[in-house]
Amino acid sequence: MSRHNTGDAALDRGLEMMDKVYGPGIADLVLPAKDKPYIKETICHQFGEIWSRPHLSIRDRRLLVIGATAMLGRADLIETQVYGALCNGELDEQQLDEAVLHLAFYCGWGNASAVSSGIEQAKLRFRKTV
Repeated sequence: MSRHNTGDAALDRGLEMMDKVYGPGIADLVLPAKDKPYIKETICHQFGEIWSRPHLSIRDRRLLVIGATAMLGRADLIETQVYGALCNGELDEQQLDEAVLHLAFYCGWGNASAVSSGIEQAKLRFRKTV
């Protein structure tokens, strides 16, 4: 049962999945903006429908997102995904270090530097919580 009860089942399902993906409380950060079209679509469709589909685990989906994000060279978005992975116990530090090396050959060394930076930031952030 979702801890969110907005009266909108699609919204509640998306908020619940956001908390599963990124950790409890993340949904509370986006809830005040829930009526903005981009935010509502992100919550209801991306998390409520896409991340909630049964054939891939959250970890599987996260690995796909990390790979796609690596191609963008966005350390900030990598940090968000990796922090969620660490919180959920989906990936450990050695696996993340290996991912940087593997991705370097597919997304380029410059983008891998951004991936490495995002991973290191997520590790530091996670270590502060444990």
